[in-house]
Amino acid sequence: MMKKYQSFMEGAGQVLVGYEEITKGLLVALLCKGHLLLEGPPGVAKTTLAKTFSQLVDAGFKRVQFTPDLLPTDIVGTMMFDPKKSEFRIRKGPIFTNIVLADEINRASPKTQSALLEAMEEKQVTIEGTTYPLDKPFIVLATQNPIEQEGTYPLPEAQLDRFLFKVSVHYPEKDDEKKIVKKVVDPPKGKVKVAFTKQDILKLREEVSKVYVSDNIVEYITAIVMELRKNPVVAWGPSPRASIALMSVGRAVAYLDERNFVTPTDVNKYAIWTLQHRIGIKPENEIEGVTTSGVVKDTLEKVDTL
Repeated sequence: MMKKYQSFMEGAGQVLVGYEEITKGLLVALLCKGHLLLEGPPGVAKTTLAKTFSQLVDAGFKRVQFTPDLLPTDIVGTMMFDPKKSEFRIRKGPIFTNIVLADEINRASPKTQSALLEAMEEKQVTIEGTTYPLDKPFIVLATQNPIEQEGTYPLPEAQLDRFLFKVSVHYPEKDDEKKIVKKVVDPPKGKVKVAFTKQDILKLREEVSKVYVSDNIVEYITAIVMELRKNPVVAWGPSPRASIALMSVGRAVAYLDERNFVTPTDVNKYAIWTLQHRIGIKPENEIEGVTTSGVVKDTLEKVDTL
């Protein structure tokens, strides 16, 4: 499987510049049965990243462009009357696929955003009282513009907690920007090749679930979460789902590093991405410039010295 992993990273590099760590994080999220939220200004290749990911994994892919007038039924589907058969039949929405790109998710109303809650957590959709399971694997890749931008709705805490990772995407450095422009001037030849099939992902998930997690690692994870909850600048702390997420991510990172046991370094690898959207900062501290990512970083350093 490591050859396929290398093929996955190389395929992403054909299209993307400066996204190596985020690309690996996407694969980790998929192996952890998690979802990923990308936040950044327009034009930094958030959507291109999601599209490239769908080409590297041979699975169903659908894109939903979130707009203020988008309705929940536009995502999950609805029941429609068939006059020829004189009966109602289901019209499945774009959620019925493997990889869903929720583009600019925070431009839709909170009511529409909440249409994804059941699908993200329970991998199923309920339409008119009937529950329909979603195909495996299932992952939501959502992009959003910074909430300071006009015409956006902040995602509710319950929605944010469903995302395994929240990743901030910034403008590229000068050298990377030159490479991006050169790729447009002289596009790479050949299409991006598939690296993983659906069956590969399901098999990898089984192998990741067998990676050993010691009691010391469980103690370390809970220490991080508890330290965040009692931090005086934190208005609301991470839920138990955060502890489970840290454990799952640690397993996936260890597996991709070809180890069958988890270390604190594995847990820390994507801890900021895992926790920064699961806590809130008190308004008086937020005014002073305190950020969720900064609080998580300080907490990791503090727990490591205990």
